[in-house]
Amino acid sequence: MFKRRFKRSFLNQLREFLWPQGGWARAFQYVKHRLRRLPDTPQRISRGVAVGVFMTFTPFYGLHFLFSALCAKMLNANILAALLGTFFGNPLTYFPIGLVSLNTGYFLLGLEGERDPRSFGGKFIDAGQDLFQNLGALVTDKDADWENLIIFYHEAFFPYMIGGIAPGLLAGLLVYYLSLPVVTAYQKRRKGFLKEKILSLKKKKSKSS
Repeated sequence: MFKRRFKRSFLNQLREFLWPQGGWARAFQYVKHRLRRLPDTPQRISRGVAVGVFMTFTPFYGLHFLFSALCAKMLNANILAALLGTFFGNPLTYFPIGLVSLNTGYFLLGLEGERDPRSFGGKFIDAGQDLFQNLGALVTDKDADWENLIIFYHEAFFPYMIGGIAPGLLAGLLVYYLSLPVVTAYQKRRKGFLKEKILSLKKKKSKSS
């Protein structure tokens, strides 16, 4: 019943992932609208957004939702706000986030002069090929080779994970202190509007009676 009438092609799906219908500005407005209307305290909502933003600086792609929800639960933050906060990571921001996180990690770990010249994406592809071939080795007589996976972990994943902590915390704190007054002001204005509406209804009711 909820299936699309016309199935989208792979290219259309890829295009919408990179540039959603209505553009990223519209997507941002939608997220902002949902955040302001969450039924929770401004502190918990802002804390949740900060958690989601921080998580986008980690290399756990595909698991940002899960880890954001778990961290929000541990920090007594709004879980839905944390999930919405992960939209800070998108095809337009992942490249600069990855660049900052990786370079910070290389600097902190002293790997500046020891890196393989192959790019992060290339190492990721190499690691994926190793994993695929090693799974095949379980049912064939081929020998498993973990070299590319080890290179990916030591020269990409681990530096990214370590390097993303500081910029992730900085971005999370910045978003927290920027979103807190906005959510607070919106909730106060909304409460005032609801009070006025209730008073107006009471006045109409008293006049009619």
